[in-house]
Amino acid sequence: MNEEEIYDRLNEVFRDVFDDDTIEVDELTTADDIDDWDSLEHINLIAAVEQEFGIKFRMGEVSTMKDVGEMVEIIMSRV
Repeated sequence: MNEEEIYDRLNEVFRDVFDDDTIEVDELTTADDIDDWDSLEHINLIAAVEQEFGIKFRMGEVSTMKDVGEMVEIIMSRV
């Protein structure tokens, strides 16, 4: 799976979790860029991403992830 395919799938996950079909994430997207991305939705997002890609993030990864680009790097290292 390449980076473009991961972003395509992540866009679908983000749109589903935040119920917003206009969301387009890139490597610099952060919680500040999406209105409803709070701590509760972060948990839902992480669970949805884990399910979509069949991976598990480590607690340290979840708490230190700064942007979607870091999330993609972790996903690429596991799939």
